[in-house]
Amino acid sequence: MTVQDTPTLRDIAALQPARPAESAKPAARPARRLPVQKDWPVWALVLAQAGILVAAIAGWELGARTGLVDAFFWSQPSAIFHTLTIFFTTGDAWTDIGFTFRSTIFGFLLGTTLGSLFGLSFWWSRNYAAVVQPYIICFESIPKLALAPLIILVFGIGLSSKVAIAMALTIVVSTLTAYAGVKALDPDGEKLFYSLGATRMQVFRKLVVPFCLPWIISVLRVNIGLALTGAIVGEFIASQHGLGRAILYAGQTYDIALVWVAVLVLSTLAVVMYATVSWLERMLRKGVRQ
Repeated sequence: MTVQDTPTLRDIAALQPARPAESAKPAARPARRLPVQKDWPVWALVLAQAGILVAAIAGWELGARTGLVDAFFWSQPSAIFHTLTIFFTTGDAWTDIGFTFRSTIFGFLLGTTLGSLFGLSFWWSRNYAAVVQPYIICFESIPKLALAPLIILVFGIGLSSKVAIAMALTIVVSTLTAYAGVKALDPDGEKLFYSLGATRMQVFRKLVVPFCLPWIISVLRVNIGLALTGAIVGEFIASQHGLGRAILYAGQTYDIALVWVAVLVLSTLAVVMYATVSWLERMLRKGVRQ
């Protein structure tokens, strides 16, 4: 057999069965695109929200006038607007709003401040934290609103009792939140500070407090709602002023329009305080590293 008779690679390839053309393969399915939602402009959102509110009020008024809605139990927007005018012109609207506002703010500030300091104090001693923690958890499990009558008896029916109830609802939340920040502190950071010659107070001021500050700030919006709840509950039980007292009085006299007026004013006050605390939170976060 000569060299010319040796089969070459080209001859071997020619003997193999032909493969189907690449074009015969099924085409790959195109990748599905994620649905893209276009955000509405602000004016469109406001217009939609206002439209829903106007439609609900108009439907309520129409239902009350036609008898589909019992006006005795649900009142109607026209009567509520009339009562709102009387409430602000001849009633004690500003006195009640100021009373509820003061008790809420004082309870919010005292509860948040004292609770945060109490939670930060657990950093100083693990034994101290272990001894006190069961009592804090026990106090947290107790419905604070059940203690409201006792607080009213101790502090009276004035502003002090409303502040005490609001503070009782906020202080435990702030304590546990600050303590959670303390437990999340990196021990290597503490060792680094001590290795550089820092004292215990310097570690607390320069490391612990700045590290736990985001945890403390995150509870502000929760506490303002809890403080308002505590103030209203205190006014329900016994009070000379406040929006809670107005709601209780209107319910006892079956003045449903006045109930809606007090609820509307209370909701507006809650939104204003919540927005203010949210703005304060954003301002505080600007100088805090997340």
